[in-house]
Amino acid sequence: MLEEVSPWFESALGSQVLDTELAIVEQLLPGFFGYHLLQLSVQSRPLYESSPIRHKFSLAPSMESNRVGGKVSLVNTEQRISPAVLAKTELLPFEKDSLDVVLLHHLLDFHESPQNLLREVSRVARPNGQLVIVGFNPLSLWGAYKPIGALRKKQPWQGKFIRPGRLMDWLNLLNFKIDRAQYSIYSPPYQRKENMKFQVDYSQGLSRNYNWPFGAIFVIVARKQVGTITPIRPVWRGKQSLGRLSVVRPTAGREIANRNFPTDSPKK
Repeated sequence: MLEEVSPWFESALGSQVLDTELAIVEQLLPGFFGYHLLQLSVQSRPLYESSPIRHKFSLAPSMESNRVGGKVSLVNTEQRISPAVLAKTELLPFEKDSLDVVLLHHLLDFHESPQNLLREVSRVARPNGQLVIVGFNPLSLWGAYKPIGALRKKQPWQGKFIRPGRLMDWLNLLNFKIDRAQYSIYSPPYQRKENMKFQVDYSQGLSRNYNWPFGAIFVIVARKQVGTITPIRPVWRGKQSLGRLSVVRPTAGREIANRNFPTDSPKK
């Protein structure tokens, strides 16, 4: 499925979606800093040109049907920046806590186990590192068209289309804090004609002003939180310790107390 959806982003409608997503990501990445940026995408076009990070590279599904252990593999699409990489989608060849920014572009929509992939991304992300997720929103006009598109075996409607709220719950379980969610493309999924004006500017303006949660695509930005150590306080046995002590009355004020407070015995 990963290899089948990649050519769709080269179509007229797919290019329109990709340009819209690129415009949103270009506004986000300049604010993220670090040493390493990784893009995991269903297509090979880099979306991180606006990032100030120097070492950035992309992994996308192999177009030559390379498979590792029966799984669709990812290959490096930016060999001029980094050496060639061949990896499983659920076993990334990076050390724990090593990546400052991870851009996850529609890979969750078409992965057979999106939760395992997200868990693997959480492993390689550095504490306080940024995770940018781009996906299709099922709560949109595109999501309403999904049953028809899936029945006709058309892309990208054969994907999962994970709800943003469900995805945020997964991120919270993995100790990610949601910073923002951006929605875009409120028009129905139609193939634009060659002489039709590009619709991306209108969609960006609408989402910038209102950001309604039923856009066809969403961009979620999350930050990996640093786990804090909670000190364990000793349990003091207050009652037992005080129970061993006896109360001693002061002798100096005993006579004064007897003068002020009469006794129960009657005077003779």
